[in-house]
Amino acid sequence: MPVVVPTTLAGVFEALAADPHAHLLAGGTDFMVEVNFGHRRPPGVVALRAVSELRSWRIEGDQIVLGSGLTYADLASGAIASRLPALAAAARTVGSPQIRNAGTLGGNVATASPAGDTLPVLVALDASIDLASAAGLRTMGWAEFFMGAKKTARRPDEVVTAVRIPVIDSREDYLKVGTRNAMVISVAGVCVCVDFTNRRVQCGLGSVGPVALRAPEAEGWVAEHIDWNARAVPDPRTYETFGSMVGAAARPIDDHRSTAQYRRHAVGVLAQRALMRLV
Repeated sequence: MPVVVPTTLAGVFEALAADPHAHLLAGGTDFMVEVNFGHRRPPGVVALRAVSELRSWRIEGDQIVLGSGLTYADLASGAIASRLPALAAAARTVGSPQIRNAGTLGGNVATASPAGDTLPVLVALDASIDLASAAGLRTMGWAEFFMGAKKTARRPDEVVTAVRIPVIDSREDYLKVGTRNAMVISVAGVCVCVDFTNRRVQCGLGSVGPVALRAPEAEGWVAEHIDWNARAVPDPRTYETFGSMVGAAARPIDDHRSTAQYRRHAVGVLAQRALMRLV
């Protein structure tokens, strides 16, 4: 099959125009698994690894803009990690060092696996997604973009170029459960963000639904039980109730990695623990 390796976004758009059926390849950590098992047979490939403009990040107004080509290793330490600690925590749980140096943020977003480790963080932080094509740029909120298990609103001629995350005064954490300590696909994952700017709690859930979910009832309830001036929880029973409400918001299934019952329980425990760490 033909493999094109552009060095600019303009080159990517030209390659897609020349072969509209070509598949985009970022880090390949999901893509190549599907190829090796015979689940994907791309007629052509447009590789994004050499597009340097996707590997940068910046502060733009009140947003942190992360290029889609940033790897998990890029996210896991340094200036990005200090600004987005939950995203860094999620990145550090992904695979092996080799996988973390190959897999990308944009690949995780575009694949839209229910078990994608960065997705609960992006959902909790109200991220939006930049999509570029030869026709121009459009930005979509996460709720519009993620449409189902491995299904997004990205058009065939579009490339995920960046993820935008609002800059807020917050504390945030990411926790996950897997079948072993390392190199494991998430059985359940949670990101909790305590937003002191807007006095609200935001909670993203992973591996417990067809897409990463929020728990709006739990978020609204717990926000009323935090002493925002003291940045404390006056009643310790709040943590357990919050965890139970988060578990109730999950939409898990039984599969080869876990039962739905265990996933619902685990996601509630993780949410409770995360909130206790943060407040």
